[in-house]
Amino acid sequence: MEILGYVLAIVMGFTLGLLGGGGSILTVPILVYVLAIDPILATAYSLFVVGTTSVVGAARKSMEGLVDWKTGLIFAVPSLIAVFFTRYTLVPAIPDELFTIGGFLFTKQIAIMVFFAIVMLLAAYSMIKGRKEQSEEHKKPLNIPMILLEGLIVGTVTGLVGAGGGFLIVPALVLLVGLRMKVAVGTSLIIIAIKSLIGFLGDLGSGQAIDWNFLLIFTAFSAVGMFLGIYATKFVKPAVLKKGFGWFVLAMGIFILLKETVLK
Repeated sequence: MEILGYVLAIVMGFTLGLLGGGGSILTVPILVYVLAIDPILATAYSLFVVGTTSVVGAARKSMEGLVDWKTGLIFAVPSLIAVFFTRYTLVPAIPDELFTIGGFLFTKQIAIMVFFAIVMLLAAYSMIKGRKEQSEEHKKPLNIPMILLEGLIVGTVTGLVGAGGGFLIVPALVLLVGLRMKVAVGTSLIIIAIKSLIGFLGDLGSGQAIDWNFLLIFTAFSAVGMFLGIYATKFVKPAVLKKGFGWFVLAMGIFILLKETVLK
C-alpha cells in the first residue's frame, strides 16, 4: 500500500502540473484511505505537499510573467493569518468527540473528512463548470475589504482540510481584481504556497508529530509528477481534461461523504 501511495503521489503531482490546480485535492484521500494516516495529520502533511509543489508551479509562472505579486501578497496576508490560527489554535481545540445521533458518534476525524468532502464537491463544480478566458486584463481598483474577507475565508478552509483552495482564489482574483485567467492562476499559486507552508508551521507549533522521512519522500514523488505534468502540457490541452477530472473529484467527494457517514 505504501508503494501504491507513492505512485498516487506522482499521479497527484502530474494532475496538478497538467491542470495548473485541483490535483492537490487528492492528497488527503491518498494519505487517509491508501496510507491509513490519521485525518488530522493527513491535513497537516497535505499543507506541506501542496505548499511545496505550489512553489515549483509559482516559480514557473513567474518566469513566464504570469504572477501579479502585489495582489498576491495583499491576498496572502489575511489568508496566512487565518490558516496559521486555524492549524495552531482551532484544529487542536476541536473535541475528539463532537455529538451522537442515534448511536452514531460524530468525531473530530469524521467532521474533518465530511467538511473535506464538501470542499471536494465545490471544487468539482468549479472544474466541471469551467471558466471563460479573458483575452485582456482589466485591472480594477483593489477592493481591500473584500480581498481581506476572501483571504480569511480561504485561509480558514485551507487550515481545516489542507487543500490549496485555488477554486476559490482564482475566481476572486478574476472578479474582484480583474486579472486575466492565466495571471490569476499564477498568482493563486503564490498565495497557496505562502499560506499552506505557514499553516504547516502552525502544526509544528502545536506539537503535531511529523514523520519527516515519509513526508519528504511523498513530496518528492509529487514533485516528479508535477514536472511530468508540466511537460505533458506541450502535447495535451489541460482544458479538455479538466472537466473529466472534475467529474472524478465529484465521485470521490460523494464516496468520502458516504464512507464517513452512511457506510461507517
